[in-house]
Amino acid sequence: MMDNAKKTLVEEGTQFKGSLSSSCPIVVKGKVEGDLTAPSLHVSDSGAVHGKVKVGEIHSQGELSGEFDADVVQLSGTVKDKTVVRAKSLEVKLAPATGKMQVVFGDCTLDVGDMPSREAAISSSRDDKPAAIAHPPSPPAPASSVPPPNVAKGAPSTPPHAKEPALAEPR
Repeated sequence: MMDNAKKTLVEEGTQFKGSLSSSCPIVVKGKVEGDLTAPSLHVSDSGAVHGKVKVGEIHSQGELSGEFDADVVQLSGTVKDKTVVRAKSLEVKLAPATGKMQVVFGDCTLDVGDMPSREAAISSSRDDKPAAIAHPPSPPAPASSVPPPNVAKGAPSTPPHAKEPALAEPR
């Protein structure tokens, strides 16, 4: 983003509560709570956005919580529990503050890709055909001429209804 281009700025130390709509990119260095609509949103490492956001792009090094809809999302900050992120493209950058890196996905929803159309979702839920459940075939039991250890002496090694495995003749 160019520094001399028009933008809506929420400066560090500023808190905004309510609905914010802009035709310019929004840069948040402070805190925004509420609904936000713009072509793009940049949240600095000191910034926080909590609420419902609908933008073309999100670039966040700060804190996000709420519901976020965007075409492109780049995250390298914090995403709080119970946050929903919907995006066509998602990039997550991990940079450990210390020697170890940790990624924790709490109670959250992440949808990546195009939203299905309402008609497609309804038609798939009304599909009258029962879902076919495929079960892999059970592997055949290995043939063995040695009875299992729990078979009593004198008892047949195969059940009466099973055929005795054929033994190959030596050549």
